[in-house]
Amino acid sequence: MKKYVYFFAKGKAEGSAKMRDILGGKGANLAEMANLGIRVPPGFTISTEVCAYYTQKGEYPPGLDEEMKQNLEKLEEVTGKKFGDPDNPLLVSVRSGARVSMPGMMDTVLNLGLNDKSVEGLAKKTNNPRFAFDAYRRLLQMFGDVVLGIEAEKFEKAIDKKKEQKGVKDDIDLTTDDLKELVEEFKKIIKEETGKDFPQDPFQQLLMARDAVFKSWNNKRAIEYRRINKIPEHWGTAVNVQSMVFGNMGNDSGTGVGFTRDPSTGEKVLYGEYLMNAQGEDVVAGIRTPKPLSFLEKEMPRVYRELKETTQLLEKHYRDVQDFEFTIEKGTLYLLQTRTGKRTAQAAVKIACDMAKEGLITKDEALLRVEPSQLEQLMHRRIDPKAKIEVLAKGLPASPGAATGQVVFSADRAVELAKDGKRVILVRRETSPEDIHGMAVAQGILTSRGGMTSHAAVVARGMGKPCVAGCEDVKVNEDKLQFVVNGKVFKEGDYITIDGSSGQVIQGEVPTVEPELSGDFKQLLDWADEVRTMGVRANADTPHDAHVAREMGAEGIGLCRTEHMFFGEDRLPHVQRMILAQNEEERKKALEKLEPMQREDFKGILKEMEGLPVIIRLLDPPLHEFLPNYEDLLVEITRLKLQGGDKKEIEEKEKLLARIVDLREMNPMLGHRGCRLGITFPEIYKMQVRAIFKAAAELVKQGVNVFPEVMIPLVITEKELSILRDDVDKIAREIMNEEGVDFKYKIGTMIELPRAALCADKIAKVADFFSFGTNDLTQTTLGFSRDDAEGKFLHAYLSKKILEDDPFQVLDQEGVGQLVAMGTRKGKSTNPDLEVGICGEHGGEPSSVKFCYRTGLDYVSCSPYRVPVARLAAAQAKLEEKSNK
Repeated sequence: MKKYVYFFAKGKAEGSAKMRDILGGKGANLAEMANLGIRVPPGFTISTEVCAYYTQKGEYPPGLDEEMKQNLEKLEEVTGKKFGDPDNPLLVSVRSGARVSMPGMMDTVLNLGLNDKSVEGLAKKTNNPRFAFDAYRRLLQMFGDVVLGIEAEKFEKAIDKKKEQKGVKDDIDLTTDDLKELVEEFKKIIKEETGKDFPQDPFQQLLMARDAVFKSWNNKRAIEYRRINKIPEHWGTAVNVQSMVFGNMGNDSGTGVGFTRDPSTGEKVLYGEYLMNAQGEDVVAGIRTPKPLSFLEKEMPRVYRELKETTQLLEKHYRDVQDFEFTIEKGTLYLLQTRTGKRTAQAAVKIACDMAKEGLITKDEALLRVEPSQLEQLMHRRIDPKAKIEVLAKGLPASPGAATGQVVFSADRAVELAKDGKRVILVRRETSPEDIHGMAVAQGILTSRGGMTSHAAVVARGMGKPCVAGCEDVKVNEDKLQFVVNGKVFKEGDYITIDGSSGQVIQGEVPTVEPELSGDFKQLLDWADEVRTMGVRANADTPHDAHVAREMGAEGIGLCRTEHMFFGEDRLPHVQRMILAQNEEERKKALEKLEPMQREDFKGILKEMEGLPVIIRLLDPPLHEFLPNYEDLLVEITRLKLQGGDKKEIEEKEKLLARIVDLREMNPMLGHRGCRLGITFPEIYKMQVRAIFKAAAELVKQGVNVFPEVMIPLVITEKELSILRDDVDKIAREIMNEEGVDFKYKIGTMIELPRAALCADKIAKVADFFSFGTNDLTQTTLGFSRDDAEGKFLHAYLSKKILEDDPFQVLDQEGVGQLVAMGTRKGKSTNPDLEVGICGEHGGEPSSVKFCYRTGLDYVSCSPYRVPVARLAAAQAKLEEKSNK
């Protein structure tokens, strides 16, 4: 019979860390710690294969209950206790455990095995009735919520009511009699809500809890977490049944969570929080404010030393930062779990560099330890030190970065406003896993309760969002949609700023400053540059963008969009005159006004990128985009006529309206744009080319080394490019002769239409470079209008798994990717010296960058702040290629 249940106890376990796929991360690590001789509470793991079986068939594999009973017997033998025994009861926890950590997304039940009889036995055995009845009320509360689906609020209200009656603040202030009364109240709630009594049979409790945990794999928050973090649905979760150890047995007992290094900064210190006389959920739930782990050294020095030695052993064994949970029962330390610690981007970079320097891992491993997308988190802005700020309160600096936004008090409202393009700060007493969708769209998170390892802190760090936690001066009233701090009232829609690096909550909108690359960040990227062989450029349209790109490590400009320059207030009137021109002569006059402006634009960018290539794309969008909106202009004309406006003004506007009508197209994206404009109105492209080469010539005279590359967009045939190339070459020769200088330049095209990729071998004969414009290539290959798709049906396609990823964010490797591969292969077959790159935003998305490397592209180009991401992803692609050989 197939094995589904795996036992573990100190010094003997049926699993190991290598069995993560079957045992889940928690079960595999519990087995590994047991094998290492670390004191873990014994138990057994029900494999992820059971979850898959249950999800597909709606039932469990034959013999599973019997296998669980056999392992319970082993557990009874090891612990010397009996499950359901009225005098010496064995109590267990039931927890989830997927292959990768999904903190708080699935369900947990503690203290299983207690009933009306065994609670009395536990009280007698421990000589601590208060502890026993506290454990029982916790079981009833968690079982009611997790297993029976009763609103947790009903139990919380009963506790709050009891504390109010007794005039106490914290749960630990309730007496044994208070807890006995709560037990009866909780059983009454369960009976009223379900029509059934709380099950007194411990094995029935265990089976029901097991079912609830397996079902929680498909709860709303877990599904959302998997979607955000791209975790496959079919992996499933394991269920870990583990004997209970208690941190709430008095002042010599406690519980805590920690990391072997600071998960926010990466500093090599034991970091975490604990509470004495408490159970695990008290630390992360934010019900009581925990103490820093450093306090434990004074409170229980022997336990602290053992904890430090044990966790250092775990870090060396796993060769990575460990996130651990522990319980102290009557002065004895137990490790409840260990896993690879989630960390901020800042910490990930520092830890990778430090561990490489310590010799714990190699430089190559250090590069593979940091997710490229994490580097974007280091691009977070910070509060401008020159700004005058009004600090309202200070909480815990739970996740770095500064964020400004409008206050919202619910996750649903955060999503609603974010869809309207508004920036929001989610403010809660404490967050829960149900808030995951709101946290994902918020600029930052502020909570009035909880610590550095609370749900809000852990999730925000994982998402790279600023978070201030445990800000007790902020009194949140979620029913009234307001919070009060120091007498000031803030309602939904009011602006605040939070600084997750300092813990400050600041009134209003505050200016922020750009991040800088330095220290470990620079070290890691230097190592990446030593490894990678594919180039990384940036998309930049202004000298400022070019400057930032260079600071971020860009090796050139892969796309400079000239149309953005046409929208300036000083240029738009000339552009519109050029469009309204009745003949070529009038058009040329307008273009003469624009040429010096364009020349200065190009000079600034070429100068910033001295010594590096700059690809400048000639005008791409259709001309009507530079004219007023048709409907708005029609309303304006009508208004002027009704109000007896100036006749000459009305005449001018009607002329403009007529031209807009002439230029209107049924499908502008596939209409009169790109090289088609260059063919029909050659004077437009000629003006731009003159501006580019005159800028280059002036800089060469100043001793600046420049490498302009002219990109002709939307080409579908060799002939289009050949005609326009002749014009470019002719102008280049003329300007070099006129100015008496010489400079190198290239002419190429953007491959953004399927036909161009299919005919790449022919087009390459007259091109020096190809740049794949994957934004438009995705639209034309999939037949999607990006705006329409994102607004109308793309979400449904993603939720129904018709598409795995948003194709405008992650390159569609099966479809669009094949055109990129074909175009590259065919282009280089007829022109071996052809330079090939990509300039859509896919050039900064890690999996797309790695695809580009495997496909043989020479470089990727992306927005300036994604350049570090692309540099690291390109290095990882090279290392992954080496490891696969």
